[in-house]
Amino acid sequence: MTYLPDGGRYERQPYNRSGRSGLRLPAVSLGLWHNFGDDRPLSTSRTILRRAFDLGITHFDLANNYGVPYGSAESNFGRILRQDFAAYRDELIISSKAGFDMWPGPYGEWGSRKYVLASLDQSLARMGLEYVDIFYSHRPDPDTPLEETMGALDRAVRSGKALYAGISNYSAEQTAQAARIMRELGTPLLIHQPSYSMINRWIEGGLLDVLEEAGMGCIVYSPLAQGLLTDRYLEGVPADSRAATSRFLNADQIDRDLARDLNEIAGSRGQTLAQMALLWTLRDPRVTSVLIGASSVRQLEDNVACLEGPAFTEDELEAIDKITRPAA
Repeated sequence: MTYLPDGGRYERQPYNRSGRSGLRLPAVSLGLWHNFGDDRPLSTSRTILRRAFDLGITHFDLANNYGVPYGSAESNFGRILRQDFAAYRDELIISSKAGFDMWPGPYGEWGSRKYVLASLDQSLARMGLEYVDIFYSHRPDPDTPLEETMGALDRAVRSGKALYAGISNYSAEQTAQAARIMRELGTPLLIHQPSYSMINRWIEGGLLDVLEEAGMGCIVYSPLAQGLLTDRYLEGVPADSRAATSRFLNADQIDRDLARDLNEIAGSRGQTLAQMALLWTLRDPRVTSVLIGASSVRQLEDNVACLEGPAFTEDELEAIDKITRPAA
């Protein structure tokens, strides 16, 4: 059946300007880190992506090593893009990244010009695209000069294979240095993608200030702390949960008392804990967008519904701070 998107999709959520650029991103974007590889049915991925676009999500975030096996999220996304979204390409923001391990040998990870540009070419081939809208350096390389990595991003934009450049997982100091280098090259950095959540607030210690000064946007990932900020673990660790099955999370990281306290605040707001945690990341205007994952349409819809929640009161923010930033 031919896919026809919802005609009211752009009324579903706000679109925020990324720093001082001309690009606006949806308040909620969809990340394809999990659930879009060959280990999941393509039909499920397709249904989620269709519904996401209907809900006003125009930004789909990928990386070269997303999916099981590596690269499969990009390949599957490209297949669905050709089937359902080809006519809407100019309405989409598609991003990818290079930085983590992707193929064997000395040129398969980190930040060399060789790796970064080869990875971009591979990502474009997997997705069947002439360009991505945003291309990121996925992490800083301690052994490669920052000028080389930033030079590769500059080359990606100047070649027309990316419209904008971004960085992810860089410290505040590294971000300031990268922004300066890119300004001098004539290709300002558009955006930074850091981890951020109620229980991982490191970007408040200087990174947001650097981004504001540099005119960069901020799109945060892991806003639910791999599921810790949901009702998933309030009563224990389900056998099929990420804490029980994934290498990215283990049961020792779960703080049920913290989650229960936050859940009480969420309930008083008429939200789930996940919805409150997502909306909380957007309370700072310097945060352009929050990246969510989704394993089902229902989960997607529940998460996007965070935008329907009320604005936070000062009392609520103070209560959240007491729980997530306890006095030393």
